[in-house]
Amino acid sequence: MITRFPLFLLAAAFAVVGIACHSTKTKASKESPNVAIEVEAGFKQRWIDKRTTELTTAGADATAARAQAEKDFRAAYGYLRAAEPGKR
Repeated sequence: MITRFPLFLLAAAFAVVGIACHSTKTKASKESPNVAIEVEAGFKQRWIDKRTTELTTAGADATAARAQAEKDFRAAYGYLRAAEPGKR
């Protein structure tokens, strides 16, 4: 029984140290602070490309279809930063 007690203490110490090491954030985040803006811009680009394709397939001129797609995006997703005029 006496020989098991130091082994128990050693195991408990390792458990405490392991939990303490993994619970603290030691590394700085490598993500860009503009992740949300980048994601919104990518979404906008894909959405407008898809909508432009739909409109040109329906017979619209490519330039007019692009302009209409951008207008539709602002109407549908005006709450996004990417929907602000001049943001691409």
